[in-house]
Amino acid sequence: MEVFLIRLLQLMLAISILVLLHEGGHFFFSKLFGVRVEKFYLFFDPWFHLFQFKPKHSDTTYGIGWLPLGGYCKISGMIDESMDTEQMKQPAKAWEFRSKPAWQRLLIMIGGVLVNFLLALFIYSMCLFAWGDEYIRPKDMTMGMKFNNEAKALGFRDGDILVGTEKGEFKEFDADMFRDLSEAHRADIIRHGKKMTITLPGEINLLGMLKSVPQFTRPFVPADVDSVQPNSIAQHIGIRVGDKIVAINGKKIDSYNEFTDGIGRHRDMLDEAKSHADSVAARSITVTFQRTAGDSTQTMTAKAMLGDDLKLGFAVHPLIDYYKPVHVSFGFFESFPAGAKYGWDVLAGYVGDMKYVFTADGAKSLGGFGAIGSLFPPTWDWHSFWLMTAFLSIMLAFMNILPIPALDGGHVLFLLYEMVTRRKPSETFMIRAEYIGIGILMLLMVVANLNDILRFLGYM
Repeated sequence: MEVFLIRLLQLMLAISILVLLHEGGHFFFSKLFGVRVEKFYLFFDPWFHLFQFKPKHSDTTYGIGWLPLGGYCKISGMIDESMDTEQMKQPAKAWEFRSKPAWQRLLIMIGGVLVNFLLALFIYSMCLFAWGDEYIRPKDMTMGMKFNNEAKALGFRDGDILVGTEKGEFKEFDADMFRDLSEAHRADIIRHGKKMTITLPGEINLLGMLKSVPQFTRPFVPADVDSVQPNSIAQHIGIRVGDKIVAINGKKIDSYNEFTDGIGRHRDMLDEAKSHADSVAARSITVTFQRTAGDSTQTMTAKAMLGDDLKLGFAVHPLIDYYKPVHVSFGFFESFPAGAKYGWDVLAGYVGDMKYVFTADGAKSLGGFGAIGSLFPPTWDWHSFWLMTAFLSIMLAFMNILPIPALDGGHVLFLLYEMVTRRKPSETFMIRAEYIGIGILMLLMVVANLNDILRFLGYM
């Protein structure tokens, strides 16, 4: 429950910051060009609001709604999600959005996206200035990697050390590394101390690489116990800090990777269980572990009945215990170009991965607020919080600029059409387009949050 609340608070704070500044971008350009803003709200307020006030001599009412799904800036004389068609039936006023030149309306509409993108670059820059950049290079992971059957069919072998591709050397073991591998025609590796290259097809499915169980590749992690939770199953069967897991269900394992693979097979059995006996069989495991004291090594085997989460309650050493990370510090002025490059790379990767959304697996990977909230760390960590907020800011900027009616990008598309043809789309067309856009957005929201529910229930 504590983890849920910490993640919820981080999600709410991030959304509040991003929505306020996004709508603030629209607000700024509206005021700059003399367009009246009737309402400026954090969160939506159907039927009622939590708080609102209107300063003296101001045309704008500021408030907080009760539905935390975003926010809005209601601009006079504009067809938006408020669907205020009555206002549009009145003669246009000089201070209305529709009365302003197309270029001014264009800047008003892209104001939110512009602020979100610049905000992300600024956050990345300040994170680099405050914390620097720290990572472990794949080529420094001298114990090598573990590979799944798909990777082995391409020529990789367990223990290979990934170095890079024709695009260059891998910086760290992350999504960018997988992305490079998926598009590469050559992988550079070190095998048994010798440099080698492996020919790749250049079009491996990135989503499949990341979602497969086990993954395409993972860093080799020894099965050495680093900590044991009090009153856990691991403690009850005698596992102690310093022990080494050497077999599961009588099958020898050489790493923690193979241990998690074994637990994964039990997860599959539990998901497919049709009777109580099947469930008991899926939750029953035999663990063999070794304990070294001086010159003697003792091997012990214990049976355990796991809970539905299939966790024993122990942890192994993190990679940082085995490899020295690279740390790069940035001065204040150095951080801005570095932050801009970091943010641009994140955006390029995000845009490039959008093609997978239109596949069956991609649609299943869509996530709503639950999936977004789970991306935040389980403990409050300001570095991770700001990095996640910057990523969400880039996501918000990109999604909003898509040419979908009801989004900023839809309005931008119609404004560009007007600027090129010198013809303004009719208000009837704009209203119908807004309804269509709202319908598309509602459908996407339903699908994304339904996926969250199905994942929570174990159906995905």
